[in-house]
Amino acid sequence: MVTGYCVKCKEKGVDLSAPEIHQTKKGGFMAKGKHEHCGTTVCAMMSKDNAEKALEDGATKAY
Repeated sequence: MVTGYCVKCKEKGVDLSAPEIHQTKKGGFMAKGKHEHCGTTVCAMMSKDNAEKALEDGATKAY
């Protein structure tokens, strides 16, 4: 599961619901998903290895 930080409610280690892996313009990777508690979109920056692992765990590819 992919985790991130919710800026709205200041909660660390938030599990993203239905994460999508995106590639940035500079070639990095990030996961975007919804925080189930407050409904905010949460983003988490990650390495290529972590992005590939998240795709194997069930995240969708959006690039």
